[in-house]
Amino acid sequence: MNQLHVLRVFIGPDGRGGNPLGVFLDGTAIEAADRQAVATALGFSETVFVDDIHGDEATIRIFTPSRELPFAGHPTVGTSWLLATVAQPVGTLHVPAGDVATWQDGELTWIRAKASWVHAIELRRFGTPAEVDALPPQAMGDPGRYAWAWEDEASGRLRSRYFATDVGILEDEATGAAAVVIGDRLARPLTIRQGVGSELHVRPDRASGTVAVGGRNELIEVRDLPG
Repeated sequence: MNQLHVLRVFIGPDGRGGNPLGVFLDGTAIEAADRQAVATALGFSETVFVDDIHGDEATIRIFTPSRELPFAGHPTVGTSWLLATVAQPVGTLHVPAGDVATWQDGELTWIRAKASWVHAIELRRFGTPAEVDALPPQAMGDPGRYAWAWEDEASGRLRSRYFATDVGILEDEATGAAAVVIGDRLARPLTIRQGVGSELHVRPDRASGTVAVGGRNELIEVRDLPG
């Protein structure tokens, strides 16, 4: 049996939202050739396979229902939190794009990444949050679109939705990679309200050319799956 941990990542302060994530802590139990099929069958926006934990570091691979990603935000945040909660905390997650620094700070788990690691995402600004809320779905396979509008520009609060149809997801509930991109673009601290109630915290660092993204997490269930 293979054990799957299911989380919600980037939960809102009221407990709503959070993007479901599947994590196999013993990723090596699943053959590399089978991982895409497993991720497709599970249907989470991302599924993580932890291949190695050594000291303060872990090596992971990330799959959407349609392809592997070199980096993604909610899988790295969620896996970091899970390791700290049920295994051992780590300070670095190795992904194909590079080394992701990670840490725990109170109720938030943080990762630090580069916008250049993120697959192409179109950022489209709208005039009001209501316009973002009213957007219809788009067809699977269409280019991904991250729609956003200021809720309160002075305080850095914005509303967003991400139609990740280019990677097999009709709409992503919370997207750490897009938060890295928009944090890099706007170059200021942000609090993002995405999906039905998720919340992402963003802290760009111009000196290092990186963006930190943090959020709350919760373990939903542990499943035993056939090998």
